[in-house]
Amino acid sequence: MSVFQALILGIVQGFTEFLPVSSSGHLVVVPQLFNWPAPTLGFDILVHLATLVAVVGYFVRDVGRILGSLFFPKSMSRPEVKYWRRIFVWLVIGSIPAGIAGAAFGSFFEDMFSKTLTVGIFFVLTSLLLWGADFALGRVNRQPVQLDKMQGMDALIIGCFQALAVAPGLSRSGSTIAGGIFLGFDRPSAARFSFLLSIPAILGAFVFKLRDISGAFTGATGGAYGLGAVAALVSGFVAIWFVMRYVREHRLRVFAIYTLLLGVFVIALSLA
Repeated sequence: MSVFQALILGIVQGFTEFLPVSSSGHLVVVPQLFNWPAPTLGFDILVHLATLVAVVGYFVRDVGRILGSLFFPKSMSRPEVKYWRRIFVWLVIGSIPAGIAGAAFGSFFEDMFSKTLTVGIFFVLTSLLLWGADFALGRVNRQPVQLDKMQGMDALIIGCFQALAVAPGLSRSGSTIAGGIFLGFDRPSAARFSFLLSIPAILGAFVFKLRDISGAFTGATGGAYGLGAVAALVSGFVAIWFVMRYVREHRLRVFAIYTLLLGVFVIALSLA
């Protein structure tokens, strides 16, 4: 992997990890489109660690409050402790479906990373999810609710949407944001919970990949890998910042159009 390739793939990973457009799908399509070698396990581990740092860094206050409610409750008011402990429980519950899906079907979906036709189909499914969320938001007459109204079943259902993203081309952030909107949450609350839920998801994927770390960095170019990780961190942070502001005033249709066009393009390319 050249320095230029690592830079581009790091940027792609960072942006698409948090934009509702599927990072796994893009990391299949981009190397094949430019006839680059597929990212190695070592590179994959580093960029996932970088995106984990990005999301923790952006939500450092929320993470700090969750940890404070668990380990330093006397430093917070009772309502704060109760609220942040509930958020922690919802994150645990929401992480269970993806953990089960990854353990049970991870190897099955890993085989799909070499099949661009399948990736293109899942891009289209991501588009349909995003269009569906926009449609639901426009048709629901009741006032959207915020994160403090979340219940355990809400977290579990959103977690089931996250589990769908085991498939390459199905966006994790897009699925979970759409799931939150389907349940009646406003877009900022759905996006916020989606990104908080990404922390255990990315951490779990990172730890899971560590089991194969032996030899993962053999022959690695330190400068290229390091630059890719930095690019993923910076672009991931920017992507989170952008999405959290974008959803305050805008719907998800621009991402739905993008993933639809990309999906159709990938399908046509694979059949050519």
